[in-house]
Amino acid sequence: MTCPVLLRGFPGLRALGRLSPLPGLGGPSRRLQYVQGQSPEPRTREYFYYIDHQGQLFLDDTKVKNFITCFKDKQFLAFFFKRVQRNESGRYMDNFPYISPCGRETNYIRCDDRPVVFTHLLSDESLGAQHLSYCGGGVKLIVKFEPEKLVMLPENGRVYHPAPEKTGGVGLVKSSLAFELSPCFEFPVGSKTEPPICFHWQGKRHDLSNELLALI
Repeated sequence: MTCPVLLRGFPGLRALGRLSPLPGLGGPSRRLQYVQGQSPEPRTREYFYYIDHQGQLFLDDTKVKNFITCFKDKQFLAFFFKRVQRNESGRYMDNFPYISPCGRETNYIRCDDRPVVFTHLLSDESLGAQHLSYCGGGVKLIVKFEPEKLVMLPENGRVYHPAPEKTGGVGLVKSSLAFELSPCFEFPVGSKTEPPICFHWQGKRHDLSNELLALI
């Protein structure tokens, strides 16, 4: 099986190494060295990626991470993110807690918060119910919007929503979208430290289960 989207022709996939602390989700920082495209065994390749809190995907050793340097091809993003799962490979598990396998290639992933970041709320009639789109994949990467399962953390204002189970079951809502949704949350009377108890959406009051708190 060969990965699509011509990554081998991407200039960032030449033999680049990294020797620096790796912050973020996945355990304590440590100094780690790797080479993009390294082959630990015959006919195998390993690549290393980073997902920021906006849901943008980068080669991990990209020095300047912004909209210009992130991956944008929707076909590639859909292929990559549909395969994201917890890293149980026995390699790089502390620093890269997720992988996206592709045949004999393994793409190791670390992230600022969660590997799934919801970026848009879609109301396309062709989709039926409303859906959340994630990580730049448009309609190729969606989950059904379940307002009663939203969670907001009062200490930082971050909002989360259920995500595919194999990715950990919870995804971060992009800050700009979370800002749009935030007026709809209702907090317990007199409390500034407890999570919201309900969410008002399209004329309906949704009692929040807050079941995702156990996963965050």
